[in-house]
Amino acid sequence: MKEIEIIKAQLELLLSHIEEGIHIVDDSGVTVYYNDAVAKIEGLTKEEVVGRHILEIFPSLDEEQSTLLKVLKTGEPIYEKEQTFTNYKGKRITSINTTLPIKVGGKIIGAMEISRDITSVKDLSERISDLQAIIYGKKRPEEKKTGAVFTFDDIIGESRGIKELKALAKRAAKSFIPVLVWGETGTGKELFVQAIHNESPRKNKPFIPQNCAALPATLLEGILFGTIKGGFTGAEDRPGLFELADGGTLFLDEINSMPLELQAKLLRVLQEGTVRRIGDTRVRLVDTRVITACSEDPVEAVRKKRLREDLFYRINVVSLRIPPLRERKEDIPILVDYFIKKYGPESEGSIKVSQAVMDIFYEYPWPGNVRELEHAIEGALVIMEGDTILPVHLPLQIKSYFSPVKGNIIYQETMNLQETLEKVERDLIKKAIENTRGNISRAARLLGIPRQTLQYKLRKISEIKGENYRKEEKEIENSS
Repeated sequence: MKEIEIIKAQLELLLSHIEEGIHIVDDSGVTVYYNDAVAKIEGLTKEEVVGRHILEIFPSLDEEQSTLLKVLKTGEPIYEKEQTFTNYKGKRITSINTTLPIKVGGKIIGAMEISRDITSVKDLSERISDLQAIIYGKKRPEEKKTGAVFTFDDIIGESRGIKELKALAKRAAKSFIPVLVWGETGTGKELFVQAIHNESPRKNKPFIPQNCAALPATLLEGILFGTIKGGFTGAEDRPGLFELADGGTLFLDEINSMPLELQAKLLRVLQEGTVRRIGDTRVRLVDTRVITACSEDPVEAVRKKRLREDLFYRINVVSLRIPPLRERKEDIPILVDYFIKKYGPESEGSIKVSQAVMDIFYEYPWPGNVRELEHAIEGALVIMEGDTILPVHLPLQIKSYFSPVKGNIIYQETMNLQETLEKVERDLIKKAIENTRGNISRAARLLGIPRQTLQYKLRKISEIKGENYRKEEKEIENSS
């Protein structure tokens, strides 16, 4: 008996410290356990709930609407169910619930519900939906705001890959076919999507973006397809994004984060050109172009079953892979100049970037891509003193990438990053010249850089070292 009491105390301690709400009722629907998390979600106290019937606590529900009572009746679990209800204090609450029967010897002795509060998320999504309906539904067509502000002129870069990508995107913009844009975070996927919309015949119609990873599946379904009053508890008449974007473009970002069952419903809408609001029997025609995006290779997402194969073939009519910044480093100087003008327009032309910083930019792998470079320049312009961006002005994650030890070269702790990089470069060049006995061409091949680049760096080093090093460089060049 003592062991049972110990186990019970341990279980109650565990349940009282988890983030999810836990509500347990006996076989008659009377609450026997109610943890602090669910009390916070529902705005009640344990004393107000324990020992009372579920319908007494939540008078807005009935035996069919209450997931706890339904599980007691059927003995079947209910997973990830959205529920909106009003407690006896009049507070309206929306939660995502998983409800499980408690059985002993095959007999149902109670039920347990695990809850996550999404009241604020649902309220926010409904307000956004209402605002979108006002913007795109009540204005005259000529007054509608598209929601897309970027054009192809805003996509900065002269690299071959970017030029070819822009040309392909412009051709795709002229048609109504689906486009799938993919690439790493920060590469500029939404810039391309907005540019496609603004280049298309739909440019004066709505452009509505929706991140599929931002909302729970049950809320996302209602946001996309709409709801009708009475379709489920707490539902109101609201058009979905497909209806609001009618005639325009619906941008679904992170499509690989959409639950698979919702992907199946999306596929049906794309194939049939019709949408049915949740709880409705009426089918509505929609003329909405869908552009999707994801931050991973969509083929890999299909392989890992994060993206339905049939949906992939439907949305991947034109595929645009946005290259990461490390694959288009020739665009870095252009992007740096652009961001300096963007965030320091009053000092245009007077801001310089040190060679050490540019060397770092070429070496750094840029996991955050163009967005990370933009933030690096923006931050440097805020904290810098003088007119030159130095390594010390760069974000910590960029500076810390260059660890204290690189190969056999030990960085001096008393040196700043700029001095350290310059010393490392000088040491590497000196060693390469020594190993090749002064042969510039062979030394350049050993360092993995063009001969002209090595000569440029030798000239730069000579400016730092003075006339004696310049004489030494001439002797080395003559000997080669």
